[in-house]
Amino acid sequence: MALPIEDYALVGDRGTAALIGRDGSVDWLCLPRFDSPACFAALLGDTENGRWRIAPSDAAGVEVTRRYVGHSAILETTFTTPTGVLVLRDCMPTGDGRADLVRTVRCSEGSVRVCHEWVVRFDYGLVRPWVTRQQAYGHEVIVATAGPDKLMLSGPRLPRAVDGHHADEFDLAAGESMTFSTSWMRSWHELPQPLSFDDRIEATRVEHERWALTCVEDLPHADLVRRSLLTLRLMTHAETGGIVAAPTTSLPEEFGGERNWDYRYCWLRDAALTLESLLGAGYTDEALSWRDWLLRAVAGDPQDLQIMYGVDGGRRLPERELDHLAGYAGSRPVRIGNGAVSQRQTDVLGEVMIALEDARHGGLEETSQSWALQRTLVDELATHWDEPDNGIWEIRGPRRHFTHSRVMVWVAFDRAVRAVEEHGFAGDVDRWREVRDQVHAEVLERGYDAARGTFTQHYDTLELDASLLNIPLVGFLPGDDKRVLGTIAAIEEDLMHDGLLHRYRTVTGVDGLEGGEHPFLACSFWLVSAYALAGRPDDAHELMDRLCGLANDVGLLSEEYDTDAGRMAGNFPQAFSHLTLVQAALSLR
Repeated sequence: MALPIEDYALVGDRGTAALIGRDGSVDWLCLPRFDSPACFAALLGDTENGRWRIAPSDAAGVEVTRRYVGHSAILETTFTTPTGVLVLRDCMPTGDGRADLVRTVRCSEGSVRVCHEWVVRFDYGLVRPWVTRQQAYGHEVIVATAGPDKLMLSGPRLPRAVDGHHADEFDLAAGESMTFSTSWMRSWHELPQPLSFDDRIEATRVEHERWALTCVEDLPHADLVRRSLLTLRLMTHAETGGIVAAPTTSLPEEFGGERNWDYRYCWLRDAALTLESLLGAGYTDEALSWRDWLLRAVAGDPQDLQIMYGVDGGRRLPERELDHLAGYAGSRPVRIGNGAVSQRQTDVLGEVMIALEDARHGGLEETSQSWALQRTLVDELATHWDEPDNGIWEIRGPRRHFTHSRVMVWVAFDRAVRAVEEHGFAGDVDRWREVRDQVHAEVLERGYDAARGTFTQHYDTLELDASLLNIPLVGFLPGDDKRVLGTIAAIEEDLMHDGLLHRYRTVTGVDGLEGGEHPFLACSFWLVSAYALAGRPDDAHELMDRLCGLANDVGLLSEEYDTDAGRMAGNFPQAFSHLTLVQAALSLR
């Protein structure tokens, strides 16, 4: 059975990433890319679905502590046992074009008996590979092959096959260590030459540390902000620049429920927010690759704009269910692909336009092609902005006139107008001003409940939605406007549970799904920023402290948090949670 979500940590090479538990088990790894089929999938099933574990043989009386080495993504897990201390260091080296997970186990005190288990199951834990021992450049290795994939396990002492698993036990005394690596390659390729582990790991550490130095320091919870930015970078494909919403699929929003989604894709919204967060934290140069991914992804006929894409910008992400996996905590179905790819979400262009405006202000030079693309997209939005959509939360029920979507439509036109007025770009600015003002008036008339003094989730309801907190954050109204203050108060009353915010009330059936969910962390980070703009700094700092305290021992956050059970829920780590953490911190400085 998989560990609690908060008991995992992330290592990666900016091509893919692995989830490693406090028990020393790699329970999730997709190779060679974030959205590739998993070869270790115990996270969504059990040991038979694949894992790679290195840990003390006897778990009795073992204390576990973890940390990342400095400001890097190298994970160090320390097992203090009754007989000695074992240190496990995990790293996916970067910059060499390979896909390797390197694990070094070292005894620092006394002696420890070590268990080593390597169970490979390709295609999300379904396919048992053909496993052989081979010679590679003078060293014996284990090779697992199935279909297009091949994994090679190398190390000084290789486990033996037992009932379809490879397992071993050995003793380490103080000062002794062993290093193992799992390397991926296409099944028709030759085995790769061995490379120096120590040099590659040190180069990776130095590169991570150098990148982290750019982060601004004068922020509340500066260490967690830096860790969030490092995590976001780890979830960004180094070659394409696309950021995945999470490196996992189907970690449940409700344990045992059906709200299980594949987040291993790139949402335009997340990419735009990443650009904003990087610029705010001082990463002007690094923001260029995110901007370029955004522009490549949305290129083409504006009528074909999608809300999400593959890591490489691919458009086809068909959703299907994996019946062979039991699901995390029995939460089924397990899904791969995402059916929301075909939804209409008219808020997305607003997020993109904010990010590109921030890029201009941050010194990123606009090209004639990039502005032409933005202009075309805004002109296209002008022809259908008044149509209902699925909203920011990817509602699978009927399309509605969601208030947040309308606000972001206003943002799209407002930022387009600013680009003309402030930067001298060409565009149909008179028409854009007209639509901008029309949308603004409509939201105030149809999206506002004057009786209660609050904005509403959509035009045909009195229900609330935490996304309304963005109204002051994007400049639609001032943060101290009485309508904004009324909305904050109403959201606190209707959507807050144990100090944290739900997205909306699922009992209304608006999303077309069974069951419920837990408080959504990004919403509470929005509330921090809204408090700051509303003149409630003490409340903002208090909530920020509470939210940052929910991060696990290595500074990672999931999508949601179960306040009743005191545990994380949803896909992990979640880009949206870390993005809004950074933005909340920026709003408090």
